[in-house]
Amino acid sequence: MSAFIRTIDAISELAGKLCAWMFFAIGLFITYEIIVRSDAMRALFGTAPTIWVDEVSRVMQVWASYLAASYVLKHREMVTIEIILNDRTSLVRRLAETLALIMLFIFAGVAAYYGFGLWLKSTLAGHTTDSFLAPPKWLTHGSVWIGFGLLFLQGFAELYKIWTLGIPTKSDDPLRGSH
Repeated sequence: MSAFIRTIDAISELAGKLCAWMFFAIGLFITYEIIVRSDAMRALFGTAPTIWVDEVSRVMQVWASYLAASYVLKHREMVTIEIILNDRTSLVRRLAETLALIMLFIFAGVAAYYGFGLWLKSTLAGHTTDSFLAPPKWLTHGSVWIGFGLLFLQGFAELYKIWTLGIPTKSDDPLRGSH
């Protein structure tokens, strides 16, 4: 079981790093577009605005947003309220964390299930976006079920850690390592 948990953690870690690079690339794309679209540069170089920057940036933003959720959960950066239940060793705290993860399982499970259906429908029908590039819609729809599926799995990993290792702080979890 520990190897399975480590694998989920590793996938979430990789997803988080991929998201960071995707957001960096989006910033570069948009910066490039601003430079190309400026009147002075268009007059100087005779360039026109690109048709790909907007669409590619949106697709990357969608993927990065959904994939980042599992990374955020793994690093315990989701919104938590610890004023009342600040004793990490108490049974009540473990039960509260478990209840929060059960709510996450319900939400992520439903989103992954219906997201998969939407992805499958758009894939089989060959739907595309209504833009110049017209990329297939499965490209963005896939991010929903993959992102929420990974969030669901990371939630399972966190639940396992809570009941076997105790509730970790952000830096003392032996399966997480240091930031």
